[in-house]
Amino acid sequence: MIFSLYITAKDKKEAVNLVKHLLKNKLIACANIFPIESFYTWKGKFVEDKEYAIIAKTNKSFKLLEKEIIKVHSYELPCICKFNVQANKDFEEWVRKT
Repeated sequence: MIFSLYITAKDKKEAVNLVKHLLKNKLIACANIFPIESFYTWKGKFVEDKEYAIIAKTNKSFKLLEKEIIKVHSYELPCICKFNVQANKDFEEWVRKT
């Protein structure tokens, strides 16, 4: 089974660098990056910010991915969410091989 990771980054440069790092280390098969508007409360203050979201497809260990992302991410508390997904057979096989 494959799964998707949803990760936010402070800007496009960080998102691209993170994706390239994960690809280089063969931790993900592919990823999409897109701009988002984020709203949240951080340390008691309301924040409205522009970020970039990453959706990465993989079949690797979540704990391994989490550790690697935290190691290179600029955020004190990065968003790293795992979604179990169902994909078409050929795509799932490609992710496994990649």
